[in-house]
Amino acid sequence: MTRLSKTETPPPCAWQRMLSGRRLDLLDPSPLDIEVEDIAQGLSRVARWNGQTEGDWAYSVAQHSLLVEAIVRELRPGYAERWLLAALLHDAAEYVLGDLITPFKLAVGADYKKLETRLGEAIRIRFGIPANLPQYVADTIERADKASAYFEATRLAGFGEREARTFFGRPRGIALPTIRPVPPDAAKEAFVARHAKLLARMT
Repeated sequence: MTRLSKTETPPPCAWQRMLSGRRLDLLDPSPLDIEVEDIAQGLSRVARWNGQTEGDWAYSVAQHSLLVEAIVRELRPGYAERWLLAALLHDAAEYVLGDLITPFKLAVGADYKKLETRLGEAIRIRFGIPANLPQYVADTIERADKASAYFEATRLAGFGEREARTFFGRPRGIALPTIRPVPPDAAKEAFVARHAKLLARMT
């Protein structure tokens, strides 16, 4: 085993222990330390809109992810399952990084984006998706993400339609979805089930 000299500084270590028992290094995440149950656990308990939504339960990132994947299916019928899975996992890094609202992400700066990007790549590799998505897939997911934000904003977060159009644009060619916050365990179960279904179709 290599030993550090007295003048050497040990490399930084920033890891989190998951309920699965995995230890995920946030600075150098390994796909081998990523489990869907951990992702679903975290996302089902991370609130969208900093919790500023109507309903008996916080609207979770797990529910948001399911909505984005459903919108991608509507926009691109017949899309390959791996691209639908990429849509489901588009915010998966937030299971450890949290869902920072856009103004705060801008304030934090490039370091947060690097962590988010690196973890997102490791997650995609873990589930058989290219680390870097084709641009047309990334563009479709972004369109679905903005559409979901518009629907969430106007249905749950107190935005008027004019205000939501200013920030997110008005979705076109997308049916108005039913959005109802559910308990964390229900959101986790739905996320895991959809993930398993898509993954099974990829193999």
